[in-house]
Amino acid sequence: MTGPTQYRYRGQPVSEGTGLGEIYLGDAPCGADLATPATEEDVRAAFAAVARDRATLAGRLRARGQDLQAGIVDIAALIAGDPALVGPALDAVRAGADGPAAVWAAAEAQAALLAALPDPDLAQRAGDVRQVARAVADHLRGAAAPAPPAGAFILIAQEVDPADLIRLAEAGLAGAVSVGGGASSHAAIVARGLGLPMLVGADPSVLDAPDGHEAILDATAGELIVDPAGPELAAARAASAARTAAAALGYDEASPEVKTADREPVTLLCNVASAAETRLGLSGGAAGVGLLRTEIGYTSASAWPSEADHLDRLTPILTLLEGRPAVVRLLDFSGDKVPPFLAAHPAQEQGLTALLGEPGALAAQLRAIVLAGRKTRLSVLVPMVRTLDEVARVRAALAAVSAEAGLDPPELGIMIEVAATAAAAAAFAPAVDFFSIGTNDLSSEVLGLDRADPATRPALAADPRVLALIERVATAGAAAGVKVSVCGDAAADPLVLPLLLGLGIRTFSVGAARVPQVARWIADTDAGEAAARAARVLGSAVRGQVTR
Repeated sequence: MTGPTQYRYRGQPVSEGTGLGEIYLGDAPCGADLATPATEEDVRAAFAAVARDRATLAGRLRARGQDLQAGIVDIAALIAGDPALVGPALDAVRAGADGPAAVWAAAEAQAALLAALPDPDLAQRAGDVRQVARAVADHLRGAAAPAPPAGAFILIAQEVDPADLIRLAEAGLAGAVSVGGGASSHAAIVARGLGLPMLVGADPSVLDAPDGHEAILDATAGELIVDPAGPELAAARAASAARTAAAALGYDEASPEVKTADREPVTLLCNVASAAETRLGLSGGAAGVGLLRTEIGYTSASAWPSEADHLDRLTPILTLLEGRPAVVRLLDFSGDKVPPFLAAHPAQEQGLTALLGEPGALAAQLRAIVLAGRKTRLSVLVPMVRTLDEVARVRAALAAVSAEAGLDPPELGIMIEVAATAAAAAAFAPAVDFFSIGTNDLSSEVLGLDRADPATRPALAADPRVLALIERVATAGAAAGVKVSVCGDAAADPLVLPLLLGLGIRTFSVGAARVPQVARWIADTDAGEAAARAARVLGSAVRGQVTR
C-alpha cells in the first residue's frame, strides 16, 4: 500500500525548537470577502469590536503579570481604533464598496506606507495592520476560523496574529508557521517568549497544507514536514520525549550556577519583561534576571510613565527576585517600541536621548527601580550608550534618588550595542560597574544589516569583525575589573556560545524559555577548547568565515 504523500515547506526560523502536532489552518474562510455588503455603522462596529477584544485580552494578560504580551496586544487595540485606518474604510463604504473589501483596501494603503519607512522595526508594523484588518473583515462576514484540534497542533496562517498565539498557547499549540512577518514582528517576539517554534516568510503554498495531517515543525532547520515518514516521525517523538524528560529534571534552585565540561563556573540569567517570563526562567534554572526590559508595557502610553506606573509594573517581577541578581534596563523607546506620545512628533528624539531630555521621567523610573528592587541584588542598565556624559548623567540621578530613599546606589552598567562604544570600551570602563553586550544591534551595525533583514540572525555574532569587538570589550573589562556579560540572542546560539565562552565571558542572559537548553550547551563545552576555537576565528583571514 502506498503511504501518504510527504509535503515539505521552508521558512525563516524566528523562534527555534521542534514542534509535533496536527496541521491547523487558522485563517477564516475568505471566499466571500467581495460579496459582503455592510453599512458605515457595521464597519465602525466591527473595528470597535476588534479593539474591545484586544483591549480585554491585554487586560487579562496584564493581570497575570504578562506585560510583554499585554503591550503587544495593546498595539493591536490602538490600530483597530486608529482614524487613519478606520476613516478611509468608512469613506470607501460610503462610496459603495463592500465592507471587507473597504477594510482591506484601507489596510493595504496604510501597510504600504509603513512598509516603506526606513526604520525596519517600524516597517514590520505593516503586518500588525493586516492582522487587525483580517480580524475586522472576519467580524463583518461573521466568519471564524475552525476550532483547533483537541491535541497538539501547528498553526498555519497568512499572517499569524500574536493574540492567537497567546490564546492558543494553553490549548495545545506546538508551533506556528506564517507566510508574512519577520524576525522582529510581534508574533515572533511572543513566540520566543513562549518558547514556541515558529517560521515566517513561508512559501504561500503552505496555506494549502492538508488540514488535520500530522506534521513536524523543525524551526531550527527552517522546515515544516507534513505526513513525515515513519522513522522520521519516531525520531522526532523520541527527541521530544527526551527534551520533556530533561526539562522535568530541572536544576537545583539553591545552586543554579552551571559549569562547563572542564568545570569553569558560569552564571546563567534570563531576559524578561513580565512576571510570567521571570517565573519561567527561574523554574528553568536561571540564577536571576540579566535583562529586565521596562519599555514593553508602555508601547501604547500617552505620556511618560510616572513613578507609580513603574512601581505597578516592576514590583510583581522584582518580588520574585529577592536575594537574586536583577538587572533593570532603563526605558528604551526606540525602533518599534516608540509610544504614541513620542511617535506623534517625528522631530522628537527617541531612546536614551529622549529619556535624558525628560529629567522628571528619568528620576521617576530610577526611584521606582531602587524602591521595588531593594531586596534584590539590583543593578541598573543604560541602553544604547554613546558618550561618557550620558553615563555621568544617569550616575548622578541614580545617586540622588538612592540618597532620598536612604539606600546605597545599585551598580550601574551600560549596554554595549553600538560599535563605537564597543571600540572605546577601555575609556568607558572607569565610569561603570559592568558591561552588558547586546549582540543583536552590535552585529547589525557592524555587518551593515537592518535588524529586520531576513539575513540577520544571532549566529552573525560569530563573524570575526563582530567577535573582535566583543573580545575588545571583554579585555577592557578584565583589565579594569569591570564585569562583562552577554544578553543578546547570540548567547543562546549553539555556534556563538562556545566562542563567547572562549573569550572568557562567564555571565549570560538568555530568553526565559531557552535557559535549560543553554545550560546543557554550557555543560557540554570545554572552555579550554572554546578558547582555542575563538582564537582561530579571530585569526581567520576570510571575512565572515567561522572555524567549526
